[in-house]
Amino acid sequence: MSALAKRITITLLILATPFILGLLITYQVIPIEWVSFMEIQPSFRPMEAPLDLPSKSVPIEGAAYIPGAGSPTNPVMVDSSSLERGAVLYDLNCKLCHGDQGKGDGPIAKQLIRKPVDLTGADTSYLSDGEIFMLITNGVLPPVGVNGGMPALKENLSIRERWDVVNFVRSLQAK
Repeated sequence: MSALAKRITITLLILATPFILGLLITYQVIPIEWVSFMEIQPSFRPMEAPLDLPSKSVPIEGAAYIPGAGSPTNPVMVDSSSLERGAVLYDLNCKLCHGDQGKGDGPIAKQLIRKPVDLTGADTSYLSDGEIFMLITNGVLPPVGVNGGMPALKENLSIRERWDVVNFVRSLQAK
């Protein structure tokens, strides 16, 4: 290697060293934000409610209802298997508040500020199957300034399971 080439190499190294050191130092002081697809997507934290479904989307299980199109019709036939499944699901999810016979007299009903509704009473017997399904799906919000209300069970029960509970509630009303 010639003397001139050595001088040029040494000069470039001397000039490049502060530049490289400057980049290393400023990278920590001024972090560069790289674009990542995960950062630009909407998300929710564990203490937040899940995001609503995008409009005009269809859930994996199929469409349960179409917002703005009225209450859905019951696609599940009332038979013994549906009533049995509905009874089990009612016992797990509804019985504590609404009681064995749906009268709103469950074991914890006394401790609630807003008492559970009587599922066999006149207030609920006029509701259609679809309206009961929507109440199970979305829950019942309490009035402003009042604690309580019925929780939404759309995360706990599948679409089919909610219809089975509707059929069971109808069987309680028939008694």
